[in-house]
Amino acid sequence: MFVVSNFFSALANVVDILLNVLFWLIFIRAAISWVNPDPYNQVVQFLDRTTEPILAPVRKLFPAMAIDISPLLVCLVIFFLRKFLVPTLYDIGFSVR
Repeated sequence: MFVVSNFFSALANVVDILLNVLFWLIFIRAAISWVNPDPYNQVVQFLDRTTEPILAPVRKLFPAMAIDISPLLVCLVIFFLRKFLVPTLYDIGFSVR
């Protein structure tokens, strides 16, 4: 059963790292949007390509207001997943042992 336990622990680590990277990509994109970025810059294009598939559905649910709150809402979901999903996966791995 240690294999299943190790699988869930590794899965929890991978999910945590992916959520952390996603949070920072969204945070950087939101911060850069305040300074009128060059749309032809490769970094800006990379941030747009990687975060837009996640932010677009949130924008559809919450139409444009004075400011775009989709990065804030996605970051809140990421925080929730990091506090709920990751420890749950660790606990599953620990309980299987």
